[in-house]
Amino acid sequence: MTAAETWPAPAKLNLFLHVTGRRPDGYHELDTLFQLVDLRDEVAIQPRDDGVIERRRGAAGVPPEADLVVRAARALRDRAGRPELGATLDVVKRIPLGGGLGGGSSDAATVLVALNALWSLDLPVDELERLGLKLGADVPVFVRGLTARAGGVGERLEPFEVPPAWFAVIHPGIGVPTAGVFQAPELTRNAPPATIRGSLPAGWTTQPLPGRNDLEPVVRARHPEVAAALARLGRHGEARLTGSGACVFAAFATEAEARAASADLDAGWQGWAVAGLARSPLLARLERARRAVAEG
Repeated sequence: MTAAETWPAPAKLNLFLHVTGRRPDGYHELDTLFQLVDLRDEVAIQPRDDGVIERRRGAAGVPPEADLVVRAARALRDRAGRPELGATLDVVKRIPLGGGLGGGSSDAATVLVALNALWSLDLPVDELERLGLKLGADVPVFVRGLTARAGGVGERLEPFEVPPAWFAVIHPGIGVPTAGVFQAPELTRNAPPATIRGSLPAGWTTQPLPGRNDLEPVVRARHPEVAAALARLGRHGEARLTGSGACVFAAFATEAEARAASADLDAGWQGWAVAGLARSPLLARLERARRAVAEG
Protein backbone atom coordinates (compact mmCIF):
# COMPACT_ATOMS: atom_id res chain seq x y z
CA MET A 1 0.00 0.00 0.00
CA THR A 2 1.44 3.38 -0.99
CA ALA A 3 1.72 6.30 1.44
CA ALA A 4 -1.07 8.85 1.84
CA GLU A 5 -0.76 12.12 -0.06
CA THR A 6 -2.49 15.39 0.83
CA TRP A 7 -4.46 17.30 -1.81
CA PRO A 8 -6.14 20.75 -1.50
CA ALA A 9 -9.86 21.45 -1.93
CA PRO A 10 -10.52 25.22 -2.18
CA ALA A 11 -13.77 27.06 -1.48
CA LYS A 12 -15.69 29.26 -3.92
CA LEU A 13 -17.82 32.36 -3.84
CA ASN A 14 -20.67 33.16 -6.22
CA LEU A 15 -19.98 36.77 -7.14
CA PHE A 16 -23.41 36.80 -8.72
CA LEU A 17 -26.09 34.13 -9.10
CA HIS A 18 -29.12 34.58 -11.33
CA VAL A 19 -31.84 31.94 -11.53
CA THR A 20 -32.85 32.12 -15.19
CA GLY A 21 -35.32 29.25 -15.44
CA ARG A 22 -36.53 25.90 -14.22
CA ARG A 23 -36.16 22.71 -16.24
CA PRO A 24 -38.79 19.96 -16.56
CA ASP A 25 -36.63 17.71 -14.35
CA GLY A 26 -36.88 20.25 -11.52
CA TYR A 27 -33.33 21.54 -11.74
CA HIS A 28 -32.79 25.27 -12.10
CA GLU A 29 -30.95 27.06 -14.88
CA LEU A 30 -28.36 29.46 -13.49
CA ASP A 31 -26.06 32.23 -14.59
CA THR A 32 -23.32 32.52 -11.99
CA LEU A 33 -19.73 33.64 -11.59
CA PHE A 34 -17.59 31.27 -9.53
CA GLN A 35 -14.63 32.88 -7.76
CA LEU A 36 -12.19 30.41 -6.21
CA VAL A 37 -10.65 31.51 -2.90
CA ASP A 38 -7.82 30.27 -0.70
CA LEU A 39 -9.92 28.97 2.17
CA ARG A 40 -9.54 25.22 1.73
CA ASP A 41 -10.15 21.73 3.03
CA GLU A 42 -7.42 19.11 2.73
CA VAL A 43 -7.95 15.51 1.61
CA ALA A 44 -5.34 12.88 2.47
CA ILE A 45 -5.61 10.03 -0.04
CA GLN A 46 -3.95 6.63 0.25
CA PRO A 47 -4.52 4.35 -2.76
CA ARG A 48 -5.01 0.67 -2.10
CA ASP A 49 -5.50 -2.43 -4.24
CA ASP A 50 -8.08 -4.38 -2.26
CA GLY A 51 -11.18 -2.68 -3.62
CA VAL A 52 -11.99 -0.99 -0.30
CA ILE A 53 -12.94 2.70 -0.28
CA GLU A 54 -13.14 4.06 3.24
CA ARG A 55 -13.36 7.51 4.78
CA ARG A 56 -11.78 7.58 8.21
CA ARG A 57 -12.16 11.29 8.89
CA GLY A 58 -14.58 13.83 7.50
CA ALA A 59 -17.28 16.38 8.15
CA ALA A 60 -18.95 16.12 11.55
CA GLY A 61 -22.38 14.57 11.29
CA VAL A 62 -21.91 13.25 7.75
CA PRO A 63 -21.69 9.43 7.68
CA PRO A 64 -19.11 7.97 5.30
CA GLU A 65 -21.71 6.39 3.02
CA ALA A 66 -23.31 9.81 2.43
CA ASP A 67 -20.03 11.70 2.01
CA LEU A 68 -19.37 12.99 -1.50
CA VAL A 69 -15.72 11.94 -1.29
CA VAL A 70 -16.73 8.29 -0.95
CA ARG A 71 -19.33 8.61 -3.69
CA ALA A 72 -16.77 10.30 -5.96
CA ALA A 73 -14.19 7.56 -5.46
CA ARG A 74 -16.75 4.86 -6.16
CA ALA A 75 -18.05 6.66 -9.26
CA LEU A 76 -14.55 6.93 -10.66
CA ARG A 77 -13.77 3.27 -9.92
CA ASP A 78 -17.03 2.20 -11.59
CA ARG A 79 -16.28 4.36 -14.63
CA ALA A 80 -12.85 2.73 -14.92
CA GLY A 81 -14.28 -0.77 -14.53
CA ARG A 82 -11.53 -1.61 -12.05
CA PRO A 83 -13.16 -3.18 -8.96
CA GLU A 84 -9.77 -3.86 -7.35
CA LEU A 85 -9.05 -0.13 -6.94
CA GLY A 86 -9.51 1.31 -3.48
CA ALA A 87 -8.54 4.26 -1.31
CA THR A 88 -8.44 5.47 2.27
CA LEU A 89 -9.66 9.08 2.60
CA ASP A 90 -9.13 11.52 5.46
CA VAL A 91 -10.74 14.94 5.08
CA VAL A 92 -9.65 17.91 7.19
CA LYS A 93 -12.62 20.26 7.11
CA ARG A 94 -12.15 24.02 7.28
CA ILE A 95 -14.96 25.04 4.93
CA PRO A 96 -18.24 25.10 6.90
CA LEU A 97 -21.11 22.84 5.91
CA GLY A 98 -24.23 24.52 4.58
CA GLY A 99 -22.31 27.72 3.97
CA GLY A 100 -22.62 28.15 0.20
CA LEU A 101 -18.84 27.84 -0.20
CA GLY A 102 -18.93 24.51 -2.04
CA GLY A 103 -16.83 22.55 0.43
CA GLY A 104 -18.41 19.14 -0.16
CA SER A 105 -18.32 19.61 -3.93
CA SER A 106 -14.70 20.71 -3.81
CA ASP A 107 -13.74 17.70 -1.69
CA ALA A 108 -15.41 15.42 -4.24
CA ALA A 109 -13.65 17.14 -7.15
CA THR A 110 -10.31 16.76 -5.41
CA VAL A 111 -10.90 13.03 -4.99
CA LEU A 112 -11.81 12.66 -8.68
CA VAL A 113 -8.75 14.57 -9.88
CA ALA A 114 -6.33 12.99 -7.42
CA LEU A 115 -7.45 9.37 -7.84
CA ASN A 116 -7.52 9.77 -11.61
CA ALA A 117 -3.78 10.40 -11.29
CA LEU A 118 -2.98 8.06 -8.40
CA TRP A 119 -4.84 5.17 -10.01
CA SER A 120 -3.15 5.99 -13.37
CA LEU A 121 -6.50 6.18 -15.16
CA ASP A 122 -5.69 9.30 -17.22
CA LEU A 123 -9.31 10.13 -17.95
CA PRO A 124 -9.67 13.55 -19.65
CA VAL A 125 -10.89 16.48 -17.58
CA ASP A 126 -14.17 16.62 -19.53
CA GLU A 127 -14.94 13.07 -18.42
CA LEU A 128 -14.16 13.94 -14.80
CA GLU A 129 -16.50 16.93 -15.05
CA ARG A 130 -19.31 14.71 -16.32
CA LEU A 131 -18.78 12.32 -13.43
CA GLY A 132 -18.69 15.24 -11.02
CA LEU A 133 -21.93 16.73 -12.32
CA LYS A 134 -23.75 13.56 -11.25
CA LEU A 135 -22.54 14.26 -7.70
CA GLY A 136 -23.38 17.96 -7.57
CA ALA A 137 -23.78 21.03 -9.76
CA ASP A 138 -20.72 22.77 -8.27
CA VAL A 139 -18.32 19.85 -8.74
CA PRO A 140 -17.34 20.61 -12.39
CA VAL A 141 -15.90 24.06 -11.65
CA PHE A 142 -13.66 22.58 -8.96
CA VAL A 143 -12.54 19.82 -11.34
CA ARG A 144 -11.71 22.43 -13.98
CA GLY A 145 -9.94 24.48 -11.31
CA LEU A 146 -10.38 27.94 -12.81
CA THR A 147 -12.47 30.94 -11.83
CA ALA A 148 -15.29 30.78 -14.36
CA ARG A 149 -18.76 31.86 -15.34
CA ALA A 150 -21.28 29.03 -15.44
CA GLY A 151 -24.60 28.40 -17.12
CA GLY A 152 -26.98 25.46 -17.17
CA VAL A 153 -27.14 23.96 -13.69
CA GLY A 154 -23.54 25.09 -13.24
CA GLU A 155 -21.79 22.79 -15.71
CA ARG A 156 -21.41 25.08 -18.77
CA LEU A 157 -18.16 26.78 -17.85
CA GLU A 158 -16.53 29.74 -19.57
CA PRO A 159 -13.20 31.31 -18.59
CA PHE A 160 -13.69 34.60 -16.79
CA GLU A 161 -11.05 37.05 -15.60
CA VAL A 162 -11.45 38.53 -12.13
CA PRO A 163 -8.62 40.93 -11.18
CA PRO A 164 -7.00 40.21 -7.81
CA ALA A 165 -9.12 40.94 -4.75
CA TRP A 166 -9.49 40.09 -1.09
CA PHE A 167 -12.74 38.94 0.44
CA ALA A 168 -14.17 39.08 3.93
CA VAL A 169 -16.30 35.97 4.46
CA ILE A 170 -18.60 35.58 7.46
CA HIS A 171 -20.42 32.45 8.56
CA PRO A 172 -23.27 33.30 10.97
CA GLY A 173 -23.21 29.96 12.76
CA ILE A 174 -26.05 28.19 10.94
CA GLY A 175 -26.46 25.94 7.92
CA VAL A 176 -28.91 26.68 5.12
CA PRO A 177 -30.36 23.63 3.28
CA THR A 178 -29.97 24.32 -0.44
CA ALA A 179 -32.99 22.29 -1.54
CA GLY A 180 -35.38 24.30 0.61
CA VAL A 181 -34.21 27.57 -0.90
CA PHE A 182 -34.62 26.40 -4.49
CA GLN A 183 -38.05 24.97 -3.72
CA ALA A 184 -39.32 28.20 -2.15
CA PRO A 185 -42.44 29.42 -3.97
CA GLU A 186 -41.31 33.05 -3.61
CA LEU A 187 -38.03 32.45 -5.46
CA THR A 188 -37.66 34.44 -8.69
CA ARG A 189 -36.99 31.97 -11.51
CA ASN A 190 -37.01 34.06 -14.68
CA ALA A 191 -34.14 36.48 -14.18
CA PRO A 192 -32.19 37.61 -17.26
CA PRO A 193 -28.51 36.65 -17.46
CA ALA A 194 -25.98 39.25 -16.38
CA THR A 195 -24.83 41.53 -19.20
CA ILE A 196 -21.14 41.55 -18.24
CA ARG A 197 -18.83 39.65 -20.60
CA GLY A 198 -15.45 38.03 -20.13
CA SER A 199 -13.91 39.96 -17.27
CA LEU A 200 -14.37 42.41 -14.45
CA PRO A 201 -12.61 45.77 -14.74
CA ALA A 202 -9.48 46.68 -12.85
CA GLY A 203 -10.42 48.29 -9.56
CA TRP A 204 -13.74 46.48 -9.55
CA THR A 205 -13.76 46.12 -5.75
CA THR A 206 -14.50 49.84 -5.43
CA GLN A 207 -17.54 49.57 -7.70
CA PRO A 208 -20.92 47.87 -7.17
CA LEU A 209 -20.77 44.11 -7.60
CA PRO A 210 -22.22 42.94 -10.91
CA GLY A 211 -25.67 41.36 -10.92
CA ARG A 212 -27.10 40.01 -7.68
CA ASN A 213 -27.87 36.74 -5.91
CA ASP A 214 -31.49 35.77 -6.61
CA LEU A 215 -31.47 33.40 -3.64
CA GLU A 216 -30.61 36.14 -1.15
CA PRO A 217 -34.15 37.54 -0.55
CA VAL A 218 -35.44 34.04 0.26
CA VAL A 219 -32.56 33.24 2.61
CA ARG A 220 -32.63 36.65 4.25
CA ALA A 221 -36.35 36.33 5.03
CA ARG A 222 -36.14 32.76 6.31
CA HIS A 223 -32.90 33.01 8.27
CA PRO A 224 -32.54 36.14 10.43
CA GLU A 225 -28.95 35.14 11.28
CA VAL A 226 -28.01 35.60 7.63
CA ALA A 227 -29.82 38.94 7.49
CA ALA A 228 -27.85 40.04 10.56
CA ALA A 229 -24.54 38.98 9.00
CA LEU A 230 -25.36 40.86 5.79
CA ALA A 231 -26.15 43.97 7.80
CA ARG A 232 -22.97 43.72 9.87
CA LEU A 233 -20.67 43.11 6.91
CA GLY A 234 -22.53 45.84 5.03
CA ARG A 235 -20.98 48.37 7.38
CA HIS A 236 -17.63 47.67 5.72
CA GLY A 237 -18.53 47.08 2.08
CA GLU A 238 -21.16 45.74 -0.29
CA ALA A 239 -22.25 42.46 1.31
CA ARG A 240 -23.76 39.58 -0.62
CA LEU A 241 -24.82 35.98 -0.06
CA THR A 242 -22.76 33.23 -1.69
CA GLY A 243 -24.67 30.29 -3.16
CA SER A 244 -27.68 29.52 -0.99
CA GLY A 245 -25.80 30.62 2.13
CA ALA A 246 -25.35 30.81 4.99
CA CYS A 247 -22.02 32.58 4.33
CA VAL A 248 -21.89 36.18 3.19
CA PHE A 249 -18.98 38.07 1.67
CA ALA A 250 -17.70 41.46 0.59
CA ALA A 251 -14.85 42.29 -1.79
CA PHE A 252 -11.94 44.58 -0.91
CA ALA A 253 -8.79 45.84 -2.60
CA THR A 254 -6.48 45.04 0.33
CA GLU A 255 -5.92 42.28 2.83
CA ALA A 256 -6.08 44.76 5.71
CA GLU A 257 -9.59 45.86 4.75
CA ALA A 258 -10.76 42.26 4.43
CA ARG A 259 -9.26 41.33 7.79
CA ALA A 260 -10.91 44.23 9.56
CA ALA A 261 -14.31 43.39 8.08
CA SER A 262 -14.00 39.66 8.78
CA ALA A 263 -13.14 40.35 12.43
CA ASP A 264 -16.39 42.25 13.08
CA LEU A 265 -18.32 39.26 14.41
CA ASP A 266 -21.13 38.36 16.77
CA ALA A 267 -20.75 35.48 19.22
CA GLY A 268 -20.89 32.12 17.42
CA TRP A 269 -19.88 33.55 14.05
CA GLN A 270 -16.72 32.76 12.08
CA GLY A 271 -14.85 35.09 9.78
CA TRP A 272 -12.04 34.76 7.25
CA ALA A 273 -10.04 37.12 5.07
CA VAL A 274 -9.32 35.19 1.87
CA ALA A 275 -7.59 35.94 -1.40
CA GLY A 276 -9.28 35.36 -4.71
CA LEU A 277 -7.65 32.72 -6.91
CA ALA A 278 -7.58 32.63 -10.70
CA ARG A 279 -6.36 29.03 -10.58
CA SER A 280 -7.02 26.26 -8.08
CA PRO A 281 -4.13 24.95 -5.96
CA LEU A 282 -5.42 21.51 -6.93
CA LEU A 283 -3.98 22.01 -10.43
CA ALA A 284 -0.52 22.81 -9.07
CA ARG A 285 -0.72 19.76 -6.82
CA LEU A 286 -1.67 17.61 -9.83
CA GLU A 287 1.30 18.92 -11.78
CA ARG A 288 3.65 18.00 -8.92
CA ALA A 289 2.22 14.49 -8.81
CA ARG A 290 2.71 14.06 -12.54
CA ARG A 291 6.31 15.27 -12.33
CA ALA A 292 6.99 12.82 -9.50
CA VAL A 293 5.70 9.95 -11.63
CA ALA A 294 7.73 11.07 -14.65
CA GLU A 295 10.90 11.34 -12.57
CA GLY A 296 10.33 7.86 -11.15
